[in-house]
This record gives sequence, structure tokens and C-alpha cells, in this order.
Amino acid sequence: MDNLLTARQVQELLNVDRTTIYRMLKDGRLAGVKVGQHWRFSSREVSDMLGGTPQVAEPVAPVSLDVLPLHCMQPVQDVFAEIAEVGAVTTDTEGKPVTRISNSCDFCKLILGSENGREACMRSWAQLTKQSDPSPQFTHCHAGLQYARAYIEVNGELIALLISGQFYAEAPDQEEEVRRIQSLSKTYNIDESLLRQAAEKISVLDQRKVTQIRTWLDKVAHTFEQISTERCNLMGRLRQIAEMSVFEDTLS
Repeated sequence: MDNLLTARQVQELLNVDRTTIYRMLKDGRLAGVKVGQHWRFSSREVSDMLGGTPQVAEPVAPVSLDVLPLHCMQPVQDVFAEIAEVGAVTTDTEGKPVTRISNSCDFCKLILGSENGREACMRSWAQLTKQSDPSPQFTHCHAGLQYARAYIEVNGELIALLISGQFYAEAPDQEEEVRRIQSLSKTYNIDESLLRQAAEKISVLDQRKVTQIRTWLDKVAHTFEQISTERCNLMGRLRQIAEMSVFEDTLS
């Protein structure tokens, strides 16, 4: 029987990073199937690449947001957002923030200050899980700004997204900008003059900077993955110790 491996297991077997796995997937060197939001790979094919039989990792228990070390992630996210000059937030897979939003621009603060606007933002963030390309790809949010996500996976399971954006990739058309701001103002009951003033401060980033942000975004998310995976494994070992202690108590 051909077992299916997680991306993390393939990384360990081939001794490559996650970006390489997805690059191999994209250029056809490695075949995979998507199960829900997760990629799975043929152990037989990986075995052929290795020239032998891979040692399949032991099944792991389902992971949850509890494994995210938010007290460590927040300051790293803050620094990343300030250096990259973008807004950033970590959300669950349904777009609900699990960290504070870092370095948010005034325009987005106004949108997020509206209950309906914040719900629209979360819907936009949740849509990012449906992108087929596993690497960060910038797209437009509901308010017309650029944003992208990087996956945070623990033991092969997608548990969170690191999202950054809040900028223009090119200067907007002035007439379209006026109509967009008028529409946002009415939809979310925000003062139009305040929204217009805030929109004038939105950064316009060139392609070189956008490409750089994509790279940084992926690296920061990978760092969060490593820390969360270590924490998850430690929590698992502590649970095993606790279970063994209970078992021993029942025998004594």
C-alpha cells in the first residue's frame, strides 16, 4: 500500500526546506494531492527519489492553536511589520486574528474600527487559504489594498496564516479612488473625509520591495512553524509523562 506523507515528513526525508518542496511540486519533480488545505505526497515516489524505502514518521496527534507561542510571535511580527513597512497579523484558518495587528496604516485602522469593516477584513483573510499556490502571492483585499499570506503548519497541519499588506502595488486611478472611498464610507459608515485623508498616506511599493516582502513573510512564517513544532512536540512529551504517571499510580 502506498502511504501518503505530509510536507513536513517529505522535508525531513529529503533534507530540504519547505520552499524547495513546493518548488518541486510546482515544476513537476514531485507529485502531490491536496486533502482539504494540506498537501500529501506518495511515499513510493519519495522512496524512488531516495533510492530506498523511506522511514515513515510516526502518526502525530492533531494540533491546535494552543501550540502557537503568541508571546514570542507578537514581538517578531511587530519588528517584521516595521522593517517591511507593511501591516501584519496572524490569524487562524478562518481569518480570525490571534495576534494584535502590527503597524496598521490609518486607512485600515478606520476600516477595522467598523464592526462590518472588521468582519469584511476577516472574510478577505480567510479567502487566502483557498489560493492554490503555497507560496505568498499578493492580491487585493475587499478595500482595494494589496496583501498576502504565508502558511504556518505544525506537523503537516495548517493551523494559522501570517498575513501582511496594506499598500498599493501601483498608484491608483484618481477617479476610481474617489468612487471606492465613497463606497467604503457608505458601506462601513465611516466619515468620507477621514477615509480620503488616510488613503492619501497609503504606501505605493515597487515590485522589488513587494518581492522582498514575500521572501521575508515566508521566512518569518517558517520561523513561527519551527518554534510551534518544537513547542507541540514538548507538550506531547509532557502529556505522555503525565499519562505514564497516572498509569503507574493505578498500579501502585
